[in-house]
Amino acid sequence: MHSLRSFPLVLALTLCTGAVLSSPQTAPAQRGEAASVPSDPYSTVPEANKPLVLTLTDAVRTALERNLDLRGAQLNLRDADAQVQEAWGNLYPSLNLTGSYTRNVVTANPFAGSDAANLIGGGGQTEWLAFNERRRLDGNPSTGPVPYPAFQQRQQDSLAAAGISPGGGGGNPFGVDNQFQGGLQLTQTLYSKQAFASVKGAQQFKDVRRYARDRRVQETTNEVVTAFYQALLAQERARVLEKRVERAEETLQEVSTRVEGGVVPKAQRLGAEVERSNARTQQIQARNGARLARDNLKRTIGLSPQRPIELRGSLEDQREDGLQQISTETISMSKAIDQAIENRPDLKRARLNEELREIEKEASRAAFFPSVEAVANFNYSGRVPDDRSRVQTTNPEDPTDPFYFRQQQRDFFSDDFWNPSFSVGLQLNWNLFSGFQRSSRVQQAEIQRKRARLQRERLRRAVTVEVRSALRDLEDARERIASQETTVRRAEQNYEHVSERAEQGVASPVELREASDQLDQSRLNYLQAVHDYLVARSDLETALGQPLTPASESYLMTRR
Repeated sequence: MHSLRSFPLVLALTLCTGAVLSSPQTAPAQRGEAASVPSDPYSTVPEANKPLVLTLTDAVRTALERNLDLRGAQLNLRDADAQVQEAWGNLYPSLNLTGSYTRNVVTANPFAGSDAANLIGGGGQTEWLAFNERRRLDGNPSTGPVPYPAFQQRQQDSLAAAGISPGGGGGNPFGVDNQFQGGLQLTQTLYSKQAFASVKGAQQFKDVRRYARDRRVQETTNEVVTAFYQALLAQERARVLEKRVERAEETLQEVSTRVEGGVVPKAQRLGAEVERSNARTQQIQARNGARLARDNLKRTIGLSPQRPIELRGSLEDQREDGLQQISTETISMSKAIDQAIENRPDLKRARLNEELREIEKEASRAAFFPSVEAVANFNYSGRVPDDRSRVQTTNPEDPTDPFYFRQQQRDFFSDDFWNPSFSVGLQLNWNLFSGFQRSSRVQQAEIQRKRARLQRERLRRAVTVEVRSALRDLEDARERIASQETTVRRAEQNYEHVSERAEQGVASPVELREASDQLDQSRLNYLQAVHDYLVARSDLETALGQPLTPASESYLMTRR
């Protein structure tokens, strides 16, 4: 009887002080103290099997580092940064390097079928005429005109003496076996309305992503806070039901002793056995609910499901945990709605999204304007034949000698084959007509802007409803706490009264157990009301766009 009567006092001290399942080595830390969080939650080293002690602040901080949704939002922001750099790239100088090689296997004669050969100069006949004219004017009577066939024969003899074989017919004198082409082109945009609009739109898109990330931080924090409170409540319920099973066992033993002594009927023992079975069933359900609540918390935080955790704190402690305090007595409905509209990142994102659609409309209009670029080209070309020999026909001693022939070999990189070129200029591009595509894009952009305005207004109304609902839930939870506090006091008084009667032998152990169970249930109901109040407060703070915890506020400041 002594152990049965002393249990409610121990339970009261446990619930009021907020003690939770913890080892002696994990004494309550100072508020705001960070728990030791391993860098790799999926580590297989022995330290990963040790329970990870988490306070609410630690859970939020860990989630901000490991939550997958938040990491995805952060990647979206980095992607927006890259898009801004890409947009600026349209205004930076552009340098292109090109190169090509062509092997001319068969080249067409560009002058085939024309009289270009006669226009160029008549071949060897011109040299024959000049030779005979010089012989006529040299004043020597022994030198007379030479017939054209004899002149040609003497040239062929001179080529043979120099070791030069005349090229066979049928070739293309204008073809080159190897062609190389390389060039650098530098382009600088001088005016492009589309490029300027793209830069402005990319920067606006980055701000949209940033506010989306900020809202994701608030939502993630709220999810962690709610999961943490739920895990605490499930932990308290499992422990209370475990004690209830112990009391049911003690009651069954005492009733069995009395039945054997013939003091009470057997029906009371059957009732005690049923009560014990029901208590065990409730204990199993509560224990499984506590495991599920911890697994949900680990999932929300971003920890491995196999990582054991241990919660530090209690629901009553969380009522004065340093979080943002909201009071329906000091904040009116209209003031709360105005605060939410002012602070909510998703509303700011909706406003910026509407402005972004306006910028996209300006970019579509910019397609009607021309673009001007400054262009500088440097090219280096090579036309290198396989046979790089050259016949020299000018005699250094007698420039008028038509029968002087010498063969020379030129290097692959001879200046005769390679030539540079350089040019600068301006380039104008203006599409005057595109089949009404540009005007259609402008209309589409205007429709998107109107749609963004509707989405913003829809979100504004949803925020209003959300704030009003959160305020009502918070006030309802506060009233339930006050009511449950009264119920707990009455249950305590009833248990004390039944305890006194049991000591006097007037009340039975079953009545004492029932009074104890009523006290436990009233305290669980009280803790449920506290849990609902804390969740409602977190929901209201999220609806108002507040950073909830110092950790989340620090995250927002350091990531901007």
